Amino acid sequence: MYIYIYINCKEGALLARYNLELYALKAELCKTFADAKRLIIINELRQGETTVGELARVLEFPQAVVSRHLAILRDKGVVQYRREGTSVYYSLSDPKIGDACDMVHQILLDQIEKNRELAERLVA
Repeated sequence: MYIYIYINCKEGALLARYNLELYALKAELCKTFADAKRLIIINELRQGETTVGELARVLEFPQAVVSRHLAILRDKGVVQYRREGTSVYYSLSDPKIGDACDMVHQILLDQIEKNRELAERLVA
């Protein structure tokens, strides 16, 4: 399903077409990143592949919690896994995921700085 929107600009009216299914998929992927523990797991996986047990040990989260979050990340295609004997190793499915997290982090820092500057002006 598509939605069409007319946009007025200097050159006249433009027709923009948005694929709602595509935007719904984007929204679902964004929801995957809307959990602090999952973001921490993603950050740790930037160092390379590791097991659930090792992630739980390093992050000091219960193994069941790590497993649950990895299952969500795997279901959304954010992480991939491979089996080696009785061990399962997880890694990021695409290094751009880490880059996207860096970008969001920088945007957050920029917002914090702008708010700090505003607060200083307001109390001065």
